[in-house]
Amino acid sequence: MRDSSDKTPIWKAIANALRSDLAEGRYNPGDKLPTEATLADRFGVNRHTVRHGISVLVEEGLVRTRRGAGAFVAATPTDYPIGQRVRFHENLIAAGRRPEKRKLALDERAATIGEAQALQIEAGDPVCVYHGLSLADGQPVAVFESLFPLARLVGITTALKESSSVTEALSVVGIDDYTRASTRLTAVRATATHALLLHVAEGDPLLRSSNLNHCKDGLPVEYGRTWFAGDRVTLTLET
Repeated sequence: MRDSSDKTPIWKAIANALRSDLAEGRYNPGDKLPTEATLADRFGVNRHTVRHGISVLVEEGLVRTRRGAGAFVAATPTDYPIGQRVRFHENLIAAGRRPEKRKLALDERAATIGEAQALQIEAGDPVCVYHGLSLADGQPVAVFESLFPLARLVGITTALKESSSVTEALSVVGIDDYTRASTRLTAVRATATHALLLHVAEGDPLLRSSNLNHCKDGLPVEYGRTWFAGDRVTLTLET
């Protein structure tokens, strides 16, 4: 007869069951696991025991927890090279991921002093501002804001209304090629808006990229800021 002391602890049995769920594809990378209360009902235990079981998967790198948001299936970070030519769709396809861009807002306003300096225009000059969300395999990986000088790129707002691709829109207004002139990386905390869009908790670490793109003539055509979810992207700097 098997001694009761040899029985698998309940928290370990929960970890094993959830590990099997992941192996069988019941949850995809980035999916949120059921709440502690739901899992407690499923296994007939208290939340503390469920939490103990989930902590095992966290230690194994299979699950990530986010304060105030719950537990999520861990995804392998997407390699995202930053070099002279940074193209979202090309980068993700090369990494074996399915790229998607969602247009959140498109408007025109006056450039701030800092934006004007970057774009080599006058403060107050009109710019087109493109707000969007970048996804890989359906999972949000970055929030971005791109600014374009309207006087230099006549028709860019209309072009962006018809296409979510910056490269395609720039081609429509006569910019057949452009390259990255500078990139500045800064660690920041997620705001409430970032948290909502990226499905992270407010205050979670993000990596902000501030970048400037020039056309062949050396003039700035795009000044952008991108906020990457820190655990979903590996930025690779290319020389």
